[in-house]
Amino acid sequence: MKQRVCNFSAGPATLPFEVLTRTAEDIVDFNGSGIGLMEMSHRSPEFQKVIDETENLLRELMQIPDNYKVLFLQGGASSQFFMVPMNLLGEGRKASYLNTGTWAKKAIAEARLFGDIEVPFSSEEQNYYRVPDQQEYQVAENSEYLYLVSNNTIFGTQFKTFPDTDKMLVSDMSSDILSRPVDVSRFGLIFAGAQKNLGPAGVTVVVIREDLLSRSADNIPTMLKYRTHAEKGSMFNTPPCIAIYVVYRVLKWLKGLGGVEEIQKINLKKADTLYQIIDQGDYYRGHADRNSRSQMNVAFNLPTPDLETKFISEAATQGLKGLKGHRSIGGCRASIYNAFSLEGVDKLAAFMERFATDNPA
Repeated sequence: MKQRVCNFSAGPATLPFEVLTRTAEDIVDFNGSGIGLMEMSHRSPEFQKVIDETENLLRELMQIPDNYKVLFLQGGASSQFFMVPMNLLGEGRKASYLNTGTWAKKAIAEARLFGDIEVPFSSEEQNYYRVPDQQEYQVAENSEYLYLVSNNTIFGTQFKTFPDTDKMLVSDMSSDILSRPVDVSRFGLIFAGAQKNLGPAGVTVVVIREDLLSRSADNIPTMLKYRTHAEKGSMFNTPPCIAIYVVYRVLKWLKGLGGVEEIQKINLKKADTLYQIIDQGDYYRGHADRNSRSQMNVAFNLPTPDLETKFISEAATQGLKGLKGHRSIGGCRASIYNAFSLEGVDKLAAFMERFATDNPA
């Protein structure tokens, strides 16, 4: 096999190598059963064991309380933008949304189809360079919930702490789930597309408090009710079997590392390595305010667009790929999710230092 590159893509993102190799084996012959993973019935005892163990691992690693359901859904995180308000709101009900990036803005647009949505904070006019302090906004008294995106992949910002409020929290954690400890009991609902920190595209994890399942109105389509999937153990229809299996393998890998507390230490070290390079001069300029910096996505610019193009091109020749920033802000972005190695971050840091020396502004 050709030597693997350092994949800084924002998603689908790099996966642990041991997960890839084991999955490749099981696609052909699952656990010596003589049948491939993608051919296996989702109703088989073998796959039921996979989905049960996946849920158990997630509950253990996230310390999910017993009064929460874990769902494995399809449609990506973007489907949750409408499923959340469709199930939790209704005519005459209000919710509050913090507009801290592209995915929050999209969620707001969808939510407005189902209820009265207020936006007590937005950093859109400043190109989403930070997340708010809680003192900067007030949540309406009659809001059913406060919605936030915990980590903004495009702009490289992240909530370091979550709002301390008596309102129910709902969060899109697609790009930093399991990267740090989270008190699940503070949230009514958490969701995450798998393709950044959990596995491949194709499955979305939803963690929902049980009492919220009864909020779904009768006129919601059956497939779009959380209650439907909770009652059927995520098997109302054929689930995304291969994607769930890879999540299972990723969770086993994470547990083997020591769990969320240990991966948080590694993630902090990776991010600090890159931010130190950015902060040591004015050649590299981070997009995010220092108090809002993401541990998962390091977004930065060079002195000129031409230098950014050269940086991305030369980095690719060194096996450092996926560094082009999102089209909405340009520049560069290093996505360093759980599965990204310390060694890969060190290689990028060394390249950044060499490039700045060899290409003065």
